[in-house]
Amino acid sequence: MTTTHCAELNLLWARLMLEELHRLGVRHLCLAPGSRSTPLTLAAAGHPDLTRHTHFDERGLGFAALGLAKSSQSPVAIITTSGTAVANLYPAVVEAYQTGVPLVVLSGDRPPELIACGANQAIRQPAIFADYARRLDLPAPDQAMPPQALLAQLDQAMLDLDRPLHVNCMYREPLYPDGESVDFDDYLAPLRHWRQQDTPWNHTPPLSRSALPSASECADFGRGKGLIVVGSLAPHQQPEQILALARRLGWPVLADAQSQLRQADGVVHHLDQLFHHPQAQTLLAEAEHLLLIGGRLLSKRLMTFIAQHPWKAFWHYLDRPESLDPAHLAKRRFIGSLTLLPALPWPQDPHAGWGDALESYSDQLEQRFAELHDVGALTELSTVRLLSRTLSDDHQLFIGNSLPIRLFDMLASPKASVPAVFTNRGASGIDGLLATSCGVALANGKPTVLLVGDLSLLHDLNSLALARALTSPLVVLVLNNDGGSIFNLLPVPNETLRQDYYRLGHGFGFEGAASQFHLPYRRPDSLTQLAEALSDGLSQSGASVIEVVVPPNESAQLIVDLAQQIQGDD
Repeated sequence: MTTTHCAELNLLWARLMLEELHRLGVRHLCLAPGSRSTPLTLAAAGHPDLTRHTHFDERGLGFAALGLAKSSQSPVAIITTSGTAVANLYPAVVEAYQTGVPLVVLSGDRPPELIACGANQAIRQPAIFADYARRLDLPAPDQAMPPQALLAQLDQAMLDLDRPLHVNCMYREPLYPDGESVDFDDYLAPLRHWRQQDTPWNHTPPLSRSALPSASECADFGRGKGLIVVGSLAPHQQPEQILALARRLGWPVLADAQSQLRQADGVVHHLDQLFHHPQAQTLLAEAEHLLLIGGRLLSKRLMTFIAQHPWKAFWHYLDRPESLDPAHLAKRRFIGSLTLLPALPWPQDPHAGWGDALESYSDQLEQRFAELHDVGALTELSTVRLLSRTLSDDHQLFIGNSLPIRLFDMLASPKASVPAVFTNRGASGIDGLLATSCGVALANGKPTVLLVGDLSLLHDLNSLALARALTSPLVVLVLNNDGGSIFNLLPVPNETLRQDYYRLGHGFGFEGAASQFHLPYRRPDSLTQLAEALSDGLSQSGASVIEVVVPPNESAQLIVDLAQQIQGDD
């Protein structure tokens, strides 16, 4: 083979890699345009069993892949060209690392002789994601490297992958095959059996990660006034297992908005606001044992309580070994799936039911919230209440960061049928939220709602193109309070600083953006109109935009007023 067949060897390596990734569980490929990634693009276009998604903006593409991976529960591959195209994936890679989502970045790159010499669109791509991704730095394709070595290295890099992987692929020109047939039979001879099968070159079952308490440890821990706190969990983790455990122990469950249990029967709702409730505070002070499941809690009041309470025993149960305790408290950590929890040898607890009154206090708050925010004016609080009552297990809900997720955590109404909830709370950025929700919707086609703030949507307007391409319902419900309203709740030294450097009021609406991307748009003026708009958006094909416009300072004042009322309850 001469150097004129470089393009054909580039393409062969790319085909081998994508076929092996497919055998390792990759089903979706997200591609951005570019020349240096041509071998990967051509291989992707020719693979019969990979679903391909394209977007012109690599940052949005990365977040769409993140949403696809979260919702499909499988690794998703991303193909980009060289240079800053790769760097634009960084926010999505960070979020994926923080939350344990397997993304496989395949980046086209210049060969070594074109790095650090002024060559166009050439940057140092190996290790560009630092510690946020595993690395596989491949040389430029060369027949001196046997094909089985390529597959074996990829298998090792993908082994038990639960976070991002960056595969950097150097390609020499020419990149575009000229159509001439090239005989690679001798080169591919070691792969004869692999090519006749559909399994990976080196097949390794998932590694077991279990570290469970003994029977005696369960017996000691289960006897006491215990509290179960549930943090961020994915829908596929079967969080309902926690309810079975709670019934067995007779312990109350405090469920975070990201736990999938926030609205479910059998948990204490409105946990954040319960810390304003005098009687609830008194009862919670009696807790002796804490079982924290998952992590990344939203409520600062809950986190403060956990950090300051004198626990007799604190257990942290996770599905993988990691540290998710910002207070660095002394604790026992156990690792395993949630399905293992109820099956452990728990004792009959003489203190079972000690915290039952928490549910009645929560019911009191629910009644108050219903009286104040289920009727009357259209506000951010009443919008969140209506949304929480509208969605069922037929739907998916993606909740944006900053104020939207906190309002849902505070106010979501209990409900027998609840949606699967998704968030980007690993790094808690406001970037890429629309793109991630598009990926979530793409994975299974279920009607999806994105609850998002105005600054977050402005940050990701390009991803309205992704939304436009959807065929399943996606309602983009944007809360427009003209800037970062969350800063109204924070102790910024003075109002001038708050307005000039934190809130960043902009005066923009989203009707024009919806029109530019040919999306249906509604701006309701009442709860009745909002309910109608939600119903229409969830029942029609494709994406739509609903904009709820509220005064900049209204929500902060409503939240403060609500806390004062709860604190004043007898």
